[in-house]
Amino acid sequence: MSWIDRVRKALPFKDKRDTPDNLWIKCPSCSEMLFTKEYEENLNVCPRCEHHGRIGADARFAQLLDPGFTVLPSPKVKEDPLKFKDQKKYPDRLKAARAANPHPDALTNALGAIGGHKAVLGVQDFAFMGGSMGMAVGAAFVAGADKALKEKCAYVICTAAGGARMQEGILSLMQMPKCTVAIRRLNAAGLPYIVVLTDPTTGGVTASYAMLGDVQIAEPGCLIGFAGQRVIQDTIREKLPEGFQRAEYLHEHGMVDMVVHRRDLKDRLALVLDYLGTAKAA
Repeated sequence: MSWIDRVRKALPFKDKRDTPDNLWIKCPSCSEMLFTKEYEENLNVCPRCEHHGRIGADARFAQLLDPGFTVLPSPKVKEDPLKFKDQKKYPDRLKAARAANPHPDALTNALGAIGGHKAVLGVQDFAFMGGSMGMAVGAAFVAGADKALKEKCAYVICTAAGGARMQEGILSLMQMPKCTVAIRRLNAAGLPYIVVLTDPTTGGVTASYAMLGDVQIAEPGCLIGFAGQRVIQDTIREKLPEGFQRAEYLHEHGMVDMVVHRRDLKDRLALVLDYLGTAKAA
């Protein structure tokens, strides 16, 4: 036996410990490497540059609703009404999205309270097919508004979407007027409809229920718009101003009422609901 083999056998080597793949996360804005646990404890906001990361429905419910809320069942709709197929069949895309997400489609509602004020909270999850608006999203929105009408409370919606779902064609665009009618019913009943715009909110969602709130609140730095910047620039043949379609720019130009940091969002919503005189939760 060579001397190096004797030394190797004599040393008390231990098995290499497995390191979790998700121990670190890179901020998409400043590229800072962050501990995932610290990042999540900071509400998925970068402590260096204050970039607000995208979060799912369950995290949003936990952040905004008082303990004891109830996630409402998602309404059933006809799937693949157009028998759409691109590189994959539409049912296969839905199956893959559902396997990667905890809820059956992009919009989920919960009944609870925000700072003691009863409310129905709807959350769009961009992780589910880009938060795209299809028949299921339209049905969930109407169901959330109906629940608010029944409970005589506010309907708060957190938007995050790339627009309408192309696999459902004209049927996805029909959700725009459908949701608008549901908002008019809330208005007629004197119930608040509050929109929290998160990154990104674009396309047909912006053109419908995302911009019809009694109060429009946006998270810092979130993208809000209808068409993309390159499309607009190519159309008008002009360079767009700095920060165009970002929350702060829209606030400066009167399109949103306030820009609120995520850590302050629950308290601000509770304050707005208090001003609007909504009922206290039992």
